[in-house]
Amino acid sequence: MPHSTPSVHDLHTGAANSPTTALVVGASMAGLSTAAQLTDIGYKVTVVERAPHLRLVGSPIDVRGEALTVADKMGILDTIRQHKVASDERPVFTTFVDFKGQAVAELPVEMANDSVDDIEISREALINVLHSRIGTATDFVYGDWPVSVTEDGAGVAVAFASGRNDRYQIVVGADGIHSSIRKLVFGPESIFRKHLGVYYAIVDLPTGTKNIVNESRTYNCPGGMVGINDYGDRAFGVFAFRAPERDYDYRNTAAQKGLLIEAFDNEQGWHVPFLLDAVSDAEDIYFDSVSQVHMPRWSHGRFVLVGDAAHAASLFSGRGTSLAMMGAAILAEALTESGHEPSAAFERYETRLRPAVQKAQEGVSEARDFMVPETQAGIDQRNLRFPLKSASHLV
Repeated sequence: MPHSTPSVHDLHTGAANSPTTALVVGASMAGLSTAAQLTDIGYKVTVVERAPHLRLVGSPIDVRGEALTVADKMGILDTIRQHKVASDERPVFTTFVDFKGQAVAELPVEMANDSVDDIEISREALINVLHSRIGTATDFVYGDWPVSVTEDGAGVAVAFASGRNDRYQIVVGADGIHSSIRKLVFGPESIFRKHLGVYYAIVDLPTGTKNIVNESRTYNCPGGMVGINDYGDRAFGVFAFRAPERDYDYRNTAAQKGLLIEAFDNEQGWHVPFLLDAVSDAEDIYFDSVSQVHMPRWSHGRFVLVGDAAHAASLFSGRGTSLAMMGAAILAEALTESGHEPSAAFERYETRLRPAVQKAQEGVSEARDFMVPETQAGIDQRNLRFPLKSASHLV
């Protein structure tokens, strides 16, 4: 069930009839989770998102561990379960195929999950569940972002790219590994973001592409991974390739496509040429560095970071969404317990969450090497570890 809402006097705003105001920058998992939690404890929340709308495209994600408890307390766990994409009829996380598409190995679901309670859900479904959970009390502003912030004793003055100006008691940066709030408050991205030597991309596909239905197929070449993931009502082409950090405009789709096509242009195995054509024809793709974010502190004054902006573990951890949901819940609890005094609350939040973050960030290099081996020998050794249990076939 939703958290109870305190009286406005409990928020120590200095104004008896106005709630504490919070700006949440970013409307993905971290931002929506934070907006829901802060609204529940009585804050007047504004969410600003640089994109023109909620971003729904992306591969399915996991809700696991303590995030399941958070979802239950929010009253959305049953809804999340109703939208899960994994099932008992799909015991294989992915089937690895060779150059000709012949199945050569398969990774069982239990090897990819922490427990049988883990829930795999589409990004679109979870975004919609979280957005619906917030209700109408929160203001959403799309196509805008902060360009300057100035803190004083009473709050934070924020100037936006649109020319709008406003003030808030606290500002939450929940805007991912390229966080604008982190850059404005803590310094350049290069100080905190660590490229893990891999780029990752997703392109939308029609369901049933290449007769792959309700399953995942993955092809590896040395230093590269290409796959088709079909979830019945949604399908994606996925790519990963090893490369040092590249200098490109991460908001430029044409530049992203160019790097991706260049990485696989000479690869003719399986359905790689077909998938590259899909990338060329797509209006938009997801493309980014596989990175981690490491920071000595996640807060400064009235500013605090949540989710990947503070502590990205990378997609290879499978825990980014769960950490975001946990972090938002812990932040709200810490604010309540500290009488809504920012510095004390933010210190409590970080102390409680950091052990889970450190655990999630460990072992990511091993997961990367497993999914994107550098050499053919590495691919062969990985495949030998997970022999086929089901009948192999051509795709």
